[in-house]
Amino acid sequence: MTKNAQRLSQVISTFGPGAMVDLPTRSVVVGGLEHWDMQGNAFTTIAEPRLTTRLEQLLADQGRLAPGTRLSLRTPPVSANGAERMPRGVTAPVFPTWFVCEQVETGTTSGKATRRRRLVRWQDLDTRGRRRFVFDDGRKSEVTPIRFVAACEKGHLQDIDWRWVVHGSTPCQEPMWVEEEGTSADPAATSIVCGCGSRLSLRDAFLPGRLGKCRGERPWLLDRDPDGCGDKLKLLTRTATNTHFPQVYTVISLPTEDDELTRLVEELSADLAGVQSVGDVAQAKRFNPKVSASLGPYADGDIFDRLQRIRDGARIDARRSPKLSEFTVFASGRPEIGHNHPTAKLYAQTLPRDAWADPDARIDLSAIRNVVAVHRLREVSCLYGFTRFEAAPTSADGDIEDIQLAVRGAPISRDADWLPAIEQFGEGIFIHFDESAIARWLEREQTRPRHQKLLAGYGHWQRRFSRNAPQYPGTPYVLLHSISHALMAEICLDCGYPASSLKERVYALGSSRAGGDAEHCGILIYTASAGAQGTLGGLVAAAPRIASILHNALDRLRICSNDPVCADHEPDDKSGDRATHGAACHGCLLVAETSCEIRNLFLDRTLLIPTMAAEESSFFSAI
Repeated sequence: MTKNAQRLSQVISTFGPGAMVDLPTRSVVVGGLEHWDMQGNAFTTIAEPRLTTRLEQLLADQGRLAPGTRLSLRTPPVSANGAERMPRGVTAPVFPTWFVCEQVETGTTSGKATRRRRLVRWQDLDTRGRRRFVFDDGRKSEVTPIRFVAACEKGHLQDIDWRWVVHGSTPCQEPMWVEEEGTSADPAATSIVCGCGSRLSLRDAFLPGRLGKCRGERPWLLDRDPDGCGDKLKLLTRTATNTHFPQVYTVISLPTEDDELTRLVEELSADLAGVQSVGDVAQAKRFNPKVSASLGPYADGDIFDRLQRIRDGARIDARRSPKLSEFTVFASGRPEIGHNHPTAKLYAQTLPRDAWADPDARIDLSAIRNVVAVHRLREVSCLYGFTRFEAAPTSADGDIEDIQLAVRGAPISRDADWLPAIEQFGEGIFIHFDESAIARWLEREQTRPRHQKLLAGYGHWQRRFSRNAPQYPGTPYVLLHSISHALMAEICLDCGYPASSLKERVYALGSSRAGGDAEHCGILIYTASAGAQGTLGGLVAAAPRIASILHNALDRLRICSNDPVCADHEPDDKSGDRATHGAACHGCLLVAETSCEIRNLFLDRTLLIPTMAAEESSFFSAI
């Protein structure tokens, strides 16, 4: 892989449109969808009607998609072969266009030793590769992009006009430098100085309004926002993690339980995306060898009928939470879910109770109704926007919430009718919990005080949102989320999976999120990787040992390496996201944020087992 190449999953999850990427000689911003080379066979269409239909509805409601627009999902562009003169890829404009020379000039300011480096523009660099700056005396210096840019809460991004910031309306064309005192990274020790004597401390650049008004620039789209802006610009460190938070929608593909023809049509739904009539089916057979080979013996009318059924089912399914549809399939109790076929999107088996419920287990398993071994699943993730400064939270039911953050989601295209997506294949374990057992635990006198503390912590946390905060997911969700994290950590030790390779889907779904009963309770722990046709089966093999794994996971949580500080932590109003936590830290329940579906929020091991601080509210009172 070259230094200028990214994996498909990175383009969706990390370096999508609007994100800044460091290259060996410069920094660039990843271009919008109009600047992706999608000609010929550079991409693959991904068929997931549930996902596209839901995004069409939600994005149209938010005014980010024209009503009636039909979306399609496409993979990022990939070069067909290494012999191409210019590999397929994504255009990435140079940004920022201010650079700092690496050649250091030393001096003194007010009796203090200082170091300063020349500040230059992109157009000031040599014309051969734009890698060096040539001083007036002929000296040459390598350059690096300046670390600071300006952005607003709508996601707009622009270069800082350093001359205006330092001089105001006074014109000046004298050379400028970045001057540093000492070796600390303190903004107060770094200044932008001009040959005329004017200077600006970076500490002052953080003041509201000091950088001026936003012009609505969108360098990833090579334009300006037609709606304008005018918000106050904020200083943004180019390499900081808060420069780009992708908005990704993820679903687990579900099987279509019908005849053989329906299964074949579903497998070829990506190739049949443009079919709108029976006549189109005949054309697809004629010009697409793949369709002809699979569907040739079947009548065109029957094929179109099955295609319409699949699309209608997706529209109906899109009206409810994607997690509810997934839970309904996994918790059906059927011995076999889906088809055991290499091309199947989902195949799982509900294990008999005597296959996993060890009678000698030192833990009460009555709260677990079923364990499902998911031999094969497909996860589809789609990028539809991004935010800066703050990440837009995902709701506990897996849907897109209309959250009024201080920041707003920015578009990744001007008017494209497709979105970038990836499909990943893997395996997993689904555990269906007894909803009535969780309801009884929630009503216990000993559980109510902890429930009230978690609600109070949520009340403090939600004040960070300007208007509508994400709804409280419910104390049953906090319970299941904590169990999921405990199991992921233990499964990694048991199966040898890297901790960051596992993911979760927590199902605590009900008519109310005010901390009441959840009508559907379960967790799915799975692993998935792009381009893989399944994994080695480690998770599926662990399903019969789930009683032992759960016991070991809970036993490990009794003592945290950060106790008693961790055990004594209470949800409060002084620690940001920590206000959503009870006893939880990186020593016990927190995992990689790429593995957690809700950014490590709403966790509490006190709900699971007795700790040195409390034991009254534990769900598993004896292990």
